[in-house]
Amino acid sequence: VQLQASGGGLVQPGGSLRLSCVAFGSIFSPNVMGWYRQGPGKQRELVATINNANNTNDADSVKDRFTISRDNANTVVLRMNSLKPEDTAVYYCSFYDPLVARRYWGQGTLVTVSS
Repeated sequence: VQLQASGGGLVQPGGSLRLSCVAFGSIFSPNVMGWYRQGPGKQRELVATINNANNTNDADSVKDRFTISRDNANTVVLRMNSLKPEDTAVYYCSFYDPLVARRYWGQGTLVTVSS
């Protein structure tokens, strides 16, 4: 499985951005797609995930601001609203295959929230 992420960039506090990730290759169910992020000097952390049944899991820090969804079976979208400076990070798309317990990562896309 290969992941191609797009979106990200520079936005002012309170602004919005949209990240998209497409998975290529052997895409079977069940699976979980999602986003993780790694801020400056921080460890990588969960942002939000969504499985093939459209069940979602969001980090407390992004609840009510970020929304994860699937456009189709192999595309996941993260809509980020009310962005804060602490959301600044490299965002990584993830694809997890629970049948073989293997996780794949995208190349990462930088989100910078600054005035």
